[in-house]
Amino acid sequence: MNTNESNGVLTVFLEGRVDTNNAAQTEAELFEAVGGRTQGVVIDAAKLEYISSAGLRVLLKLRKKIPDGLPFINVSSEVYEILETTGFTDLLDVKRALRELSVEGCEKIGAGGYGTVYRLDSETILKLYDHSTPELIDSERIMSQRAFVNGLPTAIPFDMVKVGENYGVVYEMLESKTLAQLIDSDPENYEKFTRLAASELKKFHSVEIDDELFHDKKQLYYDFFNNISDYLTDEENKIIKDYLDSIPYRKTFLHGDYNFRNIMLRDDELMLIDVGDAGIGHPVHDVGGVYVYLCYIKRTALSDEYKRKYTGFDIELTDKVWQAFLEEYFGTTDKTQLDRYVRMVIPAGYLASIYHSFRINKSLSEEEINKRVNMLIRGLLIPAIQNSVPLDF
Repeated sequence: MNTNESNGVLTVFLEGRVDTNNAAQTEAELFEAVGGRTQGVVIDAAKLEYISSAGLRVLLKLRKKIPDGLPFINVSSEVYEILETTGFTDLLDVKRALRELSVEGCEKIGAGGYGTVYRLDSETILKLYDHSTPELIDSERIMSQRAFVNGLPTAIPFDMVKVGENYGVVYEMLESKTLAQLIDSDPENYEKFTRLAASELKKFHSVEIDDELFHDKKQLYYDFFNNISDYLTDEENKIIKDYLDSIPYRKTFLHGDYNFRNIMLRDDELMLIDVGDAGIGHPVHDVGGVYVYLCYIKRTALSDEYKRKYTGFDIELTDKVWQAFLEEYFGTTDKTQLDRYVRMVIPAGYLASIYHSFRINKSLSEEEINKRVNMLIRGLLIPAIQNSVPLDF
C-alpha cells in the first residue's frame, strides 16, 4: 500500500481489488499508515478496481476514526456505483475520477473572463476554465442543475472533466449557436435576436428562487466594499453604502453575466450557459451588466480586437443593440423614460464589473488596488451613483 504526505495531508492509495480475501490485510496496512491521525487523511482510488462489502466495512471503521470527513477521490464509475448502491456516497466525501478530454480541433463558441466554451460534438459543449479549483467548478455544475430544477432554461450539466492542467464542465447542448454568433453572421437581424434576449430576461426575472446556493448579490457587494473600505474615504464609503441600501431586496433569479455569448438559441428557444455567477436580487443587477457588456466596453481604451472578442460581434452595432434591448425590456420607446432607466442601471453594472475585476485578480499589489479604486470606483461608480435616479422597476 503506497502513501504520500504533503502539506499535512496523508494520501493513501488503494489498488486492485479489496474483498474478503485481503480485507483483513488491507485494514491492518491502512490503520498502520494512518497511525494516530484523526484528520487530514485522503483515500485515492484511482487504481482501485473493485471493493466488496468486506472492504467497505474497513472504510467504515476508518471513517469513524476520522470524524472530520474522509475524502475518497478518483473513484471509477464501477466503484462509484458500488458506493452509491450501498449508501457510502452519503458516508464518505466521494469524488469521481475525471475524464480527460482534448479540445484540439473543437469549435470555440464563446470566451469570457473565466474560460472558454467549446463544442465537443453535435450534442455537447465544454466550458473550460482558465484558472479555478475543481471544488469551485463543481459548485457551478451544481448551480446549473439547481437553476434547471427551478425552471430556468439552462444547459444540463453532465460531469466535470480535465483538459491538460485545466478543468471544465460538459453540458448537453444540441446543435445551436450563441446570440453573439447569430448577430455576427446575420447583422441585419440584430434587432430580432436582441429583442428575444430582452424579453426572455424579463421572463427570467419573474422567477423567484429560495435556495441558499444562490447568493444575494447585494450582500456580496456589501461584503466586498467592506473589505476595501480602508482604500476609500468615509464620504465615499457612505455614498456606496447608501446606494446599496436603496436597492430593494428581491428573491428574483439573476443570471449574473447575461451577455450574448452566454445565451444560445435552439429551435427558437433560448438556453442559458455559464450560470456560475447566478444569484438573487433586484433585476437592475442583470440589466446593468448588459449595459457594461454593450456600452461601457466600447468606450474604453481597450483594443478593437479585444472589444470584438468580448462582444462577439461588430462593436459598431452595440449602441443599436443596447437601444433595442432597452425598448424591449422596459416596454417603451419614450426617450426621456429610457434615459431615466439608463441612469438607474449604470451604477449596478459598474458594481458587478468592479467586483469581478478584483475577484479575478486576487493577488493585487497595494499599488494596483489603489489604481483600480481611483479608476473604477472614484472614476466610474461614484459619479454614476451621484447621477442616478431612484429605482422604479
